[in-house]
Amino acid sequence: MNAGLKITAFAAGLAATFGTAYGVGKGVGPVGEDPAPARHESHSEASPSPEKGGGHQAAAGGLQISEGGYTLDLQTPSLAARARTDLRFVIRDDRGRAVTAYQREHDKELHLIVASRDLVTYRHLHPARVADGTWSIPVDLPRAGGYRVFADFTPAKKGAANLTLGADLAASGPYEPQDLPAPKATAEVDGYQVRLDGALRPGAASELKLNVSRDGKPVRDLQPYLGAYGHLVALRSGDLAYLHVHPNGEPGDGKTRPGPGISFSATAPSSGTYRLFVDFKHDGKVRTAAFTVRTGTAPSPEETASHEEAAPGHGH
Repeated sequence: MNAGLKITAFAAGLAATFGTAYGVGKGVGPVGEDPAPARHESHSEASPSPEKGGGHQAAAGGLQISEGGYTLDLQTPSLAARARTDLRFVIRDDRGRAVTAYQREHDKELHLIVASRDLVTYRHLHPARVADGTWSIPVDLPRAGGYRVFADFTPAKKGAANLTLGADLAASGPYEPQDLPAPKATAEVDGYQVRLDGALRPGAASELKLNVSRDGKPVRDLQPYLGAYGHLVALRSGDLAYLHVHPNGEPGDGKTRPGPGISFSATAPSSGTYRLFVDFKHDGKVRTAAFTVRTGTAPSPEETASHEEAAPGHGH
């Protein structure tokens, strides 16, 4: 593909789909006290374990802009690459009203993921919400091309389920496509080495273990980040189906150690190639290690001996 190819901005925002343009309320201050925290049920937790009849296909998240009576109204459907821009969006209910009450899960009302279509650029963000229901956060995407925005949240409504809604985002500028990194069992980021053990399986829960070390020594004092020692997001190559899982155990439960190991239970929605993004915190900074995996296969000795750099710009 020609490296000089330009990605043009979208002609109209998604708000036009709903027939009304919704602006950001001026002079509206931060939101007040949030609803009480609720336990997060990840997509993997909703899937049956191998002992309970694994083989059932897990639901793929993030493929729809509307689900369960809620819609992701992305009000910034395009921006320029390498330019700091406020990304704005609203979650709307089935009557078109902005949602202004959410359950807090892992210390936040909403988790926002931005990933490039080639799964090389990744951001895990936590935007701010004002009283009219508008969310916003400044972003600076390093490369032009297509991106996918995921909003992971649970409305503060009795019986409401956790949802992950997705919408497309375009970053304009000279486009230089990149290949998906090859599968490797060890990722390196900021002098840390993260080793991945275990295989991601379609339709059945499996354990993924990650071990964090620095300068060849195990890191045994990981810090809690959003109520856990690690967070894992998996995206399927191609359509970017979303899988958000959390580790087994939590800080302060009397049995979960602060490293070097972090254990996750995950279920892939289908066979295929996935990109795993693992957040962990140490010495006061959050870092993201990235892996490419194919379902049903464990890393080979050659892959275990190699390493790859984490995705650029984790955005914490």
